[in-house]
Amino acid sequence: MEAPLRAGIAIYNAGNYHAAHDAWEDHWLDLERGGDDEQFLHGLIQFTAAVYHATERNWGGATGLAESAREYLAGLSDTYRGVDVASVRTYLGALHDDPEVIERRRPLALTYEGAVLHLDDLGFASSAAAADVYAEEGPYDEAMIEQAIDYARADLDAGEETSDFVTFVMDFAREPENRGIVAQRLSERVARREQRESDVDGLFD
Repeated sequence: MEAPLRAGIAIYNAGNYHAAHDAWEDHWLDLERGGDDEQFLHGLIQFTAAVYHATERNWGGATGLAESAREYLAGLSDTYRGVDVASVRTYLGALHDDPEVIERRRPLALTYEGAVLHLDDLGFASSAAAADVYAEEGPYDEAMIEQAIDYARADLDAGEETSDFVTFVMDFAREPENRGIVAQRLSERVARREQRESDVDGLFD
């Protein structure tokens, strides 16, 4: 759970409140209903949704989600999976009582192991999870990004000390201002790797 959890937290802290839940949703759906991890991710998903609705001035949606998110998180320890759940619950209570607080100060930043987590803080596994989210949310070729991530993982498994795929996947996740050009460079490298693999296929059959 660590990689998608860290990815979603960093995406949320980057101000992409709607996109953050996509990092957690697939993992959450595979969990047994009612377990601590399921309640935790369910609560975080609804927390990000409440913040998103508040930023859109959908006060009713924000207050309803704030209340249900707090209920999902109620039975968890104050620090769960490295996240300051106590602060999240407190903020949800404030948002429920006065959703317009979102217009007076920035939403609560999520912390992991006591620190606010940013996109620049992500290692490869979490960057790959974030890259998947941003590919889905933006005007990018999702299949190409997924293939680039697969090539990056293959390079890491092969022990390659330098890999353009690893570098550019992490840049795609971490650098929103350069995401378009990084996607273009990844596309070129994916095409070259696929061509190289195609050239080798069948040579030794």
